Amino acid sequence: MDLKNAIPGMPKSTVRQRKKNTLSSTQRFVPIGEIRNDTVLLKNGGFRAVLSVEALNFNLKSETEQQGIISGYESFVNTLHFPLQVVLRSSKMNIDPYLTQLRAIADKQQNDLLRDQTNAYASFVEKLVDVADIMQKRFFVIVPFDHTIRKKSLVEKFFGWISPDDRSAKASQRNRDFTEASKQLKDRVNLVTTGLENIGLTSHRLSTHELIELYYQIYNPQTSQEQKLPGDEGRLKLEKTVL
Repeated sequence: MDLKNAIPGMPKSTVRQRKKNTLSSTQRFVPIGEIRNDTVLLKNGGFRAVLSVEALNFNLKSETEQQGIISGYESFVNTLHFPLQVVLRSSKMNIDPYLTQLRAIADKQQNDLLRDQTNAYASFVEKLVDVADIMQKRFFVIVPFDHTIRKKSLVEKFFGWISPDDRSAKASQRNRDFTEASKQLKDRVNLVTTGLENIGLTSHRLSTHELIELYYQIYNPQTSQEQKLPGDEGRLKLEKTVL
């Protein structure tokens, strides 16, 4: 109850009461509209493909090899007619699959001593990772395609900031543009993959499930360590997940 309005003589409150909306959350401000067909569909109409790139130890290469890599990278960049985003992500190493494998091996041991030693080793590795805080580095290249995005005026940008919801009109437009955009994006991915291979870098395009898992870990760093996403058996359910 508003006491200022209930007590006679008290000035009326000029504070505007905010309407409660179940949709009002930080989720509204995530730029991703949906993820499907190995592609990230942004709310503003953009499309993104994410390539995971294996690291290359540059310092172990000879001077001649290093010069060749630099020249190859320079040639690769000069062939691009669109921007690229290179991301280095450091995260705590997830050893749960390795520990699960070790404990499965221990359960199959016929010898009690070997079974106890395997379980003890698994516990040791688990404690070591927690204490040492071992980090894992992953490298990504984001390939964009933004043919539907036009330059917005300041007024349009302002209303976009105060109303970041993903409306049905935006989703419909994405669906209409998806087929053509997927072809263009695939051509760009092939170009980038070939260019990286020419300088000795192996890469692969993240699948729908891998993309969902990646963004789930990015936006939920703490929760993702405790609540894992379903594996391949739940992939069909996640084919069209909206973040």
